[in-house]
Amino acid sequence: MALLSRARVASTSIVNKILHSHIRTNTTFSNDNSSIKSMMSQMMNLDVNSQIGSCMPLSMMRIGTLIHNIEIRPGQGGKLVRAAGTCAKILKEPTSNYCLIKLPSGVEKMIDSRCRATIGQVSNPGHATKKLRKAGQSRWLGRRPVVRGVAMNPIDHPHGGGEGKTHGGRSSVSPWGKPTKCGHKTGPLKRRNYEKPKNKEKQEH
Repeated sequence: MALLSRARVASTSIVNKILHSHIRTNTTFSNDNSSIKSMMSQMMNLDVNSQIGSCMPLSMMRIGTLIHNIEIRPGQGGKLVRAAGTCAKILKEPTSNYCLIKLPSGVEKMIDSRCRATIGQVSNPGHATKKLRKAGQSRWLGRRPVVRGVAMNPIDHPHGGGEGKTHGGRSSVSPWGKPTKCGHKTGPLKRRNYEKPKNKEKQEH
């Protein structure tokens, strides 16, 4: 008798659990359907120009829109405003062939209205404020230490040597003796392809 009563209690508890779970699944399913319908109605009512992440030509955007990943030439792909946490702003209504955009540096640039851009700001805005924990962390990023030429020996740099904290005694130069200020270029010179003058056709006498 004791075994039969225990079996009845166990069976009733199992049936109750199954019923409650079935009711819960039905309610959750109905809630999910209602939430999906509400989301669909909101998406239908929203304007594409105000949706973050939408990619479209600048001519279809409004004034004051924050954008990133901007093309320079139509169909070339995003070139501007791609760093972490950056965004640009449309200053004038892109009605003409060009659109006025303010870059994160503060520079105002005219860009072709056919160029595409993405609405919104790039993620991870705290990237610029992140501090490195130790010197080795900058080496992990591929940044090598920078040593002043004045602190070197004369054999290592033209500014090196001298007694005490002496200045170079000459204008700033690179380790190879090339001037570095006033717009002087220190890198390797680019090859210039000079076009040969075409031979003039001989005039027949």
